[in-house]
This record gives sequence, structure tokens and C-alpha cells, in this order.
Amino acid sequence: MPTPAPLAGSVVVSLRPRGQHATLRRAAAALGARVLALSPLRIEQRDDDATRTALRAALAAQLVMFTSPNAVRAASALQRLRARRGQTWLAVGEGTAVALRHAGIATVVTPQRMDSDGLLALPELQGVRGQTIGLVTAPGGRDRLAPALRARGARVLRAEVYARIAIATSPRAVATLLALDSPLLLALSSGEALESLLATLPGDALAKLRRARVLAASARLAELASTHDFVDIAIAASARPRDLLAAACAPGRSRAVLRRSRPRIR
Repeated sequence: MPTPAPLAGSVVVSLRPRGQHATLRRAAAALGARVLALSPLRIEQRDDDATRTALRAALAAQLVMFTSPNAVRAASALQRLRARRGQTWLAVGEGTAVALRHAGIATVVTPQRMDSDGLLALPELQGVRGQTIGLVTAPGGRDRLAPALRARGARVLRAEVYARIAIATSPRAVATLLALDSPLLLALSSGEALESLLATLPGDALAKLRRARVLAASARLAELASTHDFVDIAIAASARPRDLLAAACAPGRSRAVLRRSRPRIR
């Protein structure tokens, strides 16, 4: 008999922005799972004079840093990306680095730990006093990078080339969630997405979602899920779809996170 797929019968809940679920769908299908898209956000690219001016300045910096594939796509829609002699280009994770390479940047530095803390730990960002750093990103989110780099003496030139816009969850998707009797896995790579979803999800759907096993892209996101009363949580190696799903397939490589002992303030 053929070996069953590791996640056969499971449903992976995706909180990716609207229209950006394909990569997770492919990764889940390879393991026998389906994906339910519960997009709480959509991506809106910016195209105005102020954004273009900020982007030109950021791309002329000594170090140029991108925080997501969406930042790469939005920036490259505004102008051609071209590395200048002596510049260093950095990406928060491998997905962002791949997007930069597709946009024409051959050499991209990425951290082993694919988040803001991993980026800040790179050797290239240790002796940055007096240097200019272009930060290509979006408003909102967990803004650790700019304050930390300024504290190190760098001048940060921020270009916010897209925005994440909160949207109402599809009633059809909510109805599908309520009707499911399959094991649920919640792929969590964005705290902003989780909090946007929880703010709008009906109570019965929220109770159902809290029974899912959370596959968190970082310890910080695992802790955030814990504060929102999720109790079955595993920490993945990164935010890449295959790493998120590996946390469900190989429990020995992840670790459970216990709910905080102090009560939540409601």
C-alpha cells in the first residue's frame, strides 16, 4: 500500500494577503493537505511622487534592505532595481531574496534566521555608524529595524512602497471554516494578519479557529498566538511555506508553547 501523505485530510488556514496563497497551496498539496484562504489583508501598491522620491533616495544608500517580496514587487513597479558599485543589498528572508534576484539583483545577503532579529544580527549591519541604509518596506507591522539601526548610528532612509489594507473576511470562507470537520493547521507568518482576522471573525468561527494547531514562523508569533488563547502551537524554522508545514509533519523539530500564566486584560 502507498504511504499516506503526511498531512492527508488536514486543512491549512492561510492568512496571506488576498491573492497570495498559491505558494502555500502547492506546499500543502504536496503533503496531502488543502488550504482555506482567510485573507484579512490586501496589498495596495503606492504610486505617487512622494513614494517615488523616497524610493530613489533609499535605493541610492550604501546598504539597501527589503522586508518582503511585496516590497520588491512594489518597488520594481516604480523603477528598475539596479545595484550600484559598492552597495550591499539585504533581504529579510529567502523569499524576498528570490524576488530581488528575479528583479535583477544578483547578490543578496540574507540571514539564517529569517526575521528582523536575524537581519539585525548580520555582520553587515554591525558597524553602520555614519552609513546610510535604505529600508524598502510598508507602514505598520513590527518596526524593529529602523529604530535599532538608528540606535547604531546609521541614517535610515525609509521608502514605504506598499500598504497592507485590512479587509472583511469572506463570508463564504467563514462558512467553509464552520463546516469543516478536518484537522486544522493555522499557518502564521504575520502578527498583523492574525490580529486583523481576530478583530473581524465571528465568535463561532473564532472558537473553531482556536482549535487549530498554530504553525508559527517565529517564537514572537508563537507568543502572540498564545496571548490570543491558542493553545496548540509549534514554532517553525522560518516563514517559508515548506518550513511552516514541516512544523506539523515533524513535531520533534518544533516545540510547543504554553499559554501565559498571567490573565489577559479584556
